Amino acid sequence: MQPLKYRLRASAIHLAISLSVATLAALLVFGWWYPYPYRELSGGRELFALVVVVDVVLGPLITLVIFNPAKTRRHLMMDFTVIGLLQVAALAYGLWTVFVARPVHLVFEYHRMAVVHAVDIEPEMLSKAPAGLQQLPLYGPTLLSLRSLQGNEAIESVMLATGGISQAAQPRLWQPYEAARDQILQESRPAAQLQERFPSHADAIARAVARTGRPLHALRTLPLLSRKSAWTVLIDAQSAQPVGFVALDSF
Repeated sequence: MQPLKYRLRASAIHLAISLSVATLAALLVFGWWYPYPYRELSGGRELFALVVVVDVVLGPLITLVIFNPAKTRRHLMMDFTVIGLLQVAALAYGLWTVFVARPVHLVFEYHRMAVVHAVDIEPEMLSKAPAGLQQLPLYGPTLLSLRSLQGNEAIESVMLATGGISQAAQPRLWQPYEAARDQILQESRPAAQLQERFPSHADAIARAVARTGRPLHALRTLPLLSRKSAWTVLIDAQSAQPVGFVALDSF
């Protein structure tokens, strides 16, 4: 029983270290790349959970299997070095996967809001973005809107969207969010209508409104489309700035 006792102790220590590293990684992922509500809208929580489960479980389990107190200190150090390198490689690959799938822009797409992810944007198309928007933000997402289509651009843009590249993910159409303020307000609806359309969700709507710190009459809404689901954005009725979110499909 003694060897098992030592293996369990070593595995527990390894688990504690792995959990500490996972906590730091979570601060990076959910603090920079997937702040609320994008951890839910863009699947960041599920992606990170998969990475952490594999990484946190992998190392301690290997330690439990191979640890032997009868080994020399040199052999133990070699074992732990190999395990550590395997964990670092797995974590680095997992974090890179989460990073390239991160949300980079929240875009007003003519009639709705859309979340654009780094993986959605073709690299060769990014060079066609306006000056200042040709680099994807490392943390975000940032606010953008789409300019009006000119001439034959409408046909080409729709064809790209049909092929899987949404208009929000077409960089040449990007412009500052504020440039579309009037159109955003025109396309939006009074927040009171949300309560009228979805009376069974009145409590959730009321909580979301309360978190904005604004009265209901000072808010308007737009539907929001993302990778995983459709929500609703609460925007300020004067500035058109997004101030809150409701987990409710209002399309």
